[in-house]
Amino acid sequence: MKVILLKDDKKLGKKGEVKEVSEGYARNFLIPRGLVKEANQSNLKDLKEKQKIKEKKAEKEFNKAQQTAKKIENLKVEIAVKAGEGGRLFGSVTTKDIGNELSKKGIKIDKRKVELKDPIKSLGSYQVEIKLHPKVSSTLHLKIVEK
Repeated sequence: MKVILLKDDKKLGKKGEVKEVSEGYARNFLIPRGLVKEANQSNLKDLKEKQKIKEKKAEKEFNKAQQTAKKIENLKVEIAVKAGEGGRLFGSVTTKDIGNELSKKGIKIDKRKVELKDPIKSLGSYQVEIKLHPKVSSTLHLKIVEK
C-alpha cells in the first residue's frame, strides 16, 4: 500500500515522501496514529501543490537573501565605542551590536546570522561574515572607531 508521510520518521523517511508499506502496518499502526495518509489521487494532487508552494517560497527566500547580500557587500559600517589605552575596548562589540547597526542602515538581520568567532575587543577594521541563507553568505566591512 502506498502512503504519504505526514511526519518525519526514522524508519520510513521524511515528511511528504510517498512510501510503500504493508497494508496491515498502514491500517493498524500508521494511519490511526496520524503518521501517514493513503496515497490516493486527491492526496497526491494536494501533495504536489504543497511541494510547488514550498519550492516557490524557498526560491523567494533565496532571491531575497541574494539581494541583501549585494547590499551588505557594498556597505561599510562604523561602530563608535569607548576605548582605553592601546585601542582596547571597554567591553566588546558583539553580533547584537552589529545587527543593530545594520538595522539602522535599513537591513534587517537576525544577530544569529552574524558569524563572529570571538567578540571584537579592539579598535580597527574587520571582515565579518553574515550567513543569510544556507547557500548565500556575505562579507561586511566593519570599522570600530573610538567615541
